[in-house]
Amino acid sequence: MSDLLELAVAAHGGLARWNRFRALRAKMAIRGAIFEAKRIAGLQDDVTYEVQLREERVTVDQFGGSNRRLRFLPSRLVLESFEGDIIETRDNPRDAFKDHTADSPWDALHLGYFSSYALWTYLNLPFLYTYPGFVVEEIAPWPEAGEEWRRLKATFPEGVASHAPEQVTYFGPDGLMCRHDYTVEVLGGATGANYSAGYRDFQGIKVPTTRRVYSYDAQGHKVPEPVLVAIDIEGVSFS
Repeated sequence: MSDLLELAVAAHGGLARWNRFRALRAKMAIRGAIFEAKRIAGLQDDVTYEVQLREERVTVDQFGGSNRRLRFLPSRLVLESFEGDIIETRDNPRDAFKDHTADSPWDALHLGYFSSYALWTYLNLPFLYTYPGFVVEEIAPWPEAGEEWRRLKATFPEGVASHAPEQVTYFGPDGLMCRHDYTVEVLGGATGANYSAGYRDFQGIKVPTTRRVYSYDAQGHKVPEPVLVAIDIEGVSFS
């Protein structure tokens, strides 16, 4: 493990404590310009994500309605009622983005796939980078907000659904995540600069409760408008 990853893991609560848990449950609201542009806004104004920590599996309650639950695996989506009645399914959901343009609207399952893999990634960070198959290297630091942020470039293992195979996470002097950069394959390579703030301690793990995602320019600088994605977390519990 690199010394920067060791610092980050310790700052967020430590690997020993993280390894006590198998799942994370978080109540949140997810909004932003992406969803308005894709004509699918409002489906995640009050949702609860349950994220497995050792496998890429996600359940989203109240997804698009008070009696709706989305179940995510990288290879399959199931939208169902709380009673288990199947509403809609989609196999190989990433294939559903083929031939999309910037103006292509999304349906509920496009949104469910995008948000599920994204939140699985975000909520597992930075511990995710200690998992088998992830390769990290420290790259040149980045000056922002009057600080020097150290950066880890991570290469994701094949088979993990996420924005792109390579992503970069920035850490402040205290070891906490400040920013997370990527391109978004399902959005045609659009850039994302994901800022973390509002850290709170939940069962000994420090979790950012607000995230704001912007695009970034060719020099890597944040484009302040619009806010592409806004994530506000009300509470988190581990089990």
